[in-house]
Amino acid sequence: MSTLMQSEFSFEAKVWLYPGMQTAWHFVSVPKPLSEEIKERSTIRGVGQSTKRRGWGSVPVQVTIGKSTWKTAVFPDKRSGSYLLPLKAKIRSAEDVFNGDTVFVLIQLAYPRQPQK
Repeated sequence: MSTLMQSEFSFEAKVWLYPGMQTAWHFVSVPKPLSEEIKERSTIRGVGQSTKRRGWGSVPVQVTIGKSTWKTAVFPDKRSGSYLLPLKAKIRSAEDVFNGDTVFVLIQLAYPRQPQK
């Protein structure tokens, strides 16, 4: 039995446009059960191996959609209780992704928490 904790998550979700913004911020909502797992298993190693989160509770990740892989962060959304994944215009263009499209997403935590011994 492996003692490593899961640090890779995959799901399908619909791309949506952030309401009320002049610029076109596109997002994918990470499903709530996966968001809870990500929150539990994500840490950043600080000075002396202490644990802390980045600004706004964001979690650094590596994301793959189609043939595109990039480093970014997911951000907590208090209203939905899930993380939001921003989709850069460069990625949307490369993968021909538009508002309302459903995409397959692979997220890898940049700093997964190691299991307690």
